[in-house]
Amino acid sequence: MIDLSHVITTGITVYPGDPVVTVSPALTLERDGVAVSEIRCGSHTGTHVDAPAHTVAGGRTMDAVRLEELVGAALVIDAAVDGGLSDFEPLSAERLRLGRWPSVPAIVLIRTGWDQHFGTDRYLRHPFLTRDAAATLLERGMRVLGVDTLNPDRTPASAEDLDFAVHESVLGSDGLIIENLRGLAELGETAHVGFFPMRLGGADGAPVRAVAFN
Repeated sequence: MIDLSHVITTGITVYPGDPVVTVSPALTLERDGVAVSEIRCGSHTGTHVDAPAHTVAGGRTMDAVRLEELVGAALVIDAAVDGGLSDFEPLSAERLRLGRWPSVPAIVLIRTGWDQHFGTDRYLRHPFLTRDAAATLLERGMRVLGVDTLNPDRTPASAEDLDFAVHESVLGSDGLIIENLRGLAELGETAHVGFFPMRLGGADGAPVRAVAFN
C-alpha cells in the first residue's frame, strides 16, 4: 500500500483560523505505567475529508458517510503534466484538459505536486480549481474530489476574500472532498484508493488515513 496521508504532529499546517494542532503526553510510562497522548485539533486536520455539513446547512455529517463512498477506482489527473504550476494558478476545465474524459469515476484526484510545500508558507499559495472545472467533473460522474493542496478553492489572505465555489459545487451536490493528500506522484492515471475517516458523530469533517492499493 502507498500512504497518501500527512503525519499529524504538533504545529502542522492548518487552514487559517482553524484550531492549532498539538500532540502531547497526557500519561507517561514513568509516572502512570502507560503512555497516552492528548491530541487537540480541529475536524479538518491533516489529510481529511470534508462532509457536506462543512458548508451546506443541513448537509450530511461524518457519521452518515458510508465507507463505500470513499473506496474504489480513482482517476488521477496530473495538473502539472505540462510543467510546474505557479502560486495561486487557477485550474480550469481547459487547463486540466478534461475533454479527454467524457466520463470519470466517482473518485477523482488532482495532482499538483504542491504537497512538497507542506509545512511552509508557500503551501497556502496553492493552485486551485475553478468553478467550471468542478462543475464539469460533477457532470461527468465525480462524487469525491481529492487534492494534494490545502484547499480545492483558493485559500484567501483574509475573510473578505472567501470564495468556496468548489466546496459549494461538490458538497452542495452531496459529494465529498479530500484535502491535504500527499504522494500522488507515485500513482498512475488510475489507482485503487481508500480514505478511512474517524466516525465522528455530527461532525463536518474528519482526519483520514488515505491509501492507494498496489
